[in-house]
Amino acid sequence: MHGAELTLYNSITRSLERFEPLDSNKGVRVYSCGPTVYSDPHLGNLRAYVFTDTLGRVLSWKGYPLTHVINITDVGHLTSDADAGDDKMEAAAKKRGQSAWDIAGHYADVFRRNLADLNIRTPTHMPLATDYVPKMIAFAEEIAAKHCYELDSGLYFDSSTVPDYGRLAGSQDDQGEARIDPVAGKRHPQDFAIWRKTPAGETRQMEWDSPWGRGAPGWHLECSVMSKELLGLPFDIHTGGIDHREIHHVNEIAQNQAHCGCADSGARVWMHNNFLVDRGGKMSKSKGGIATLDALVGRGVHPIAYRLMCISAHYRSELEFSTENLGAALTRLKRLVMAVGKLKARAAGDGVAAQSYLTRLDEAVSDDLATPRALPLLDELIDDKALSVEDRLATLGAFDRVLGLKLLELDRAALRVRPDSATLSADAVDARLAERKQARADKDFARSDAIRDELSTAGVEVMDGDPLGWDWKPALSDGDMPAQG
Repeated sequence: MHGAELTLYNSITRSLERFEPLDSNKGVRVYSCGPTVYSDPHLGNLRAYVFTDTLGRVLSWKGYPLTHVINITDVGHLTSDADAGDDKMEAAAKKRGQSAWDIAGHYADVFRRNLADLNIRTPTHMPLATDYVPKMIAFAEEIAAKHCYELDSGLYFDSSTVPDYGRLAGSQDDQGEARIDPVAGKRHPQDFAIWRKTPAGETRQMEWDSPWGRGAPGWHLECSVMSKELLGLPFDIHTGGIDHREIHHVNEIAQNQAHCGCADSGARVWMHNNFLVDRGGKMSKSKGGIATLDALVGRGVHPIAYRLMCISAHYRSELEFSTENLGAALTRLKRLVMAVGKLKARAAGDGVAAQSYLTRLDEAVSDDLATPRALPLLDELIDDKALSVEDRLATLGAFDRVLGLKLLELDRAALRVRPDSATLSADAVDARLAERKQARADKDFARSDAIRDELSTAGVEVMDGDPLGWDWKPALSDGDMPAQG
């Protein structure tokens, strides 16, 4: 186990705390709120999973056995934080004329593929909410008598029945309550649905029988039940986006308190990553067009460049999404991959990781996952002539287990992602560049310019004089970027 004391920022206490597992025999148990699979995950969603993967990698680096759950919400999440309106899955099914089950299956597969493309490790469990509905009903039955009341629209949780409701959010103010639509008969504005009855005369694609009528579970109930079933209560760490801190996680905690009859929040540490923003504000699907990982790849950007962009900022800081920031991350990734490639070409055998670099890496990531402090060590390590080539590569391998950048796997060819709009293959581009090189040697500059213009039309940017030594790259501009809002 690496030596620096691991400290993590706990949203409950708003402070950095020394981390120790609740039960060393069970290792570390982590629950991460997963996606609602009604459409493609956008890059803001995916930042949360780069963060939680980094957390998991650091915990493994520190020597802790890890049990990690990322749920998939395929029912129960409404179109806003309100206790009114359509379920997101039902709304998507109506809009597209498809089965809600088919939509859920398709977008769950997209999410899993995006995780793999970002080199996010497969969690121990990825449960579907619909598989746990009977256990959700049983959970609700256990707490209903003391903590819930029934209305025509469903079963509601009385937030006044648990201690310190809203502690995670800092306070229950008017702004937080404004995000919850009024429902006739609710005792308090912040009370929330445990079970939502199907309105009279309607039939939903996803509905179940319950003691409170045919309907579907509330979104908050799902996570309490799946974390309890797969990790046990209490567990070590609960993660999610900062937008979950104000309502969703507050309500999870209330349900957990009701179930255990105690003041415990269910998880000892609650961690939240900040927003991915563009110049128009928070990136979200509700604002219209969205930037997706598939759209980036379709424009010739390797997904690991987005991972590098994410870990270049601290997870609790806002991160701006822009052509400039993404381009800088891609350039940095190219530089690293090229440098590692040169080391690999010179290596004659196995090496031993350098302890001095491992210690500094450990100190950085043990300080609340301070990946921005760890990244500069990569450049220093690569250039450290006091170490053998083999030792540098072994140390880079250790770094990569924590940072997940695939530096020992990627090469120059892998980083040249073919854009969807490309009309030439990479081999064809190389052939045309060879012709252009000969034309320049022959001082046939008209021919050289013509080939450059032809490649530009095909979405290829020729890079004369590039200090990295790259001859070309897929063209990318603000107008080509997948945008939101």
